[in-house]
Amino acid sequence: MLIAAVLLLQGTWLFRDARDRGQGRKAWFWGIWGLTWVPTPAVCYLLFVVLPDRRKRKAGRNR
Repeated sequence: MLIAAVLLLQGTWLFRDARDRGQGRKAWFWGIWGLTWVPTPAVCYLLFVVLPDRRKRKAGRNR
């Protein structure tokens, strides 16, 4: 029961965050993948979406 709750929470978080970051249809990919496994999708999301987005915003601020 706990694992199901964690998977649902992770999938929802990944979907909503990707949607808010403008990922479009990729948000569905992240959300569905987040429902399958813990914590690999979250770690990959942080490495491939969140960190590049932060670097891009930081570089835009320094100009």
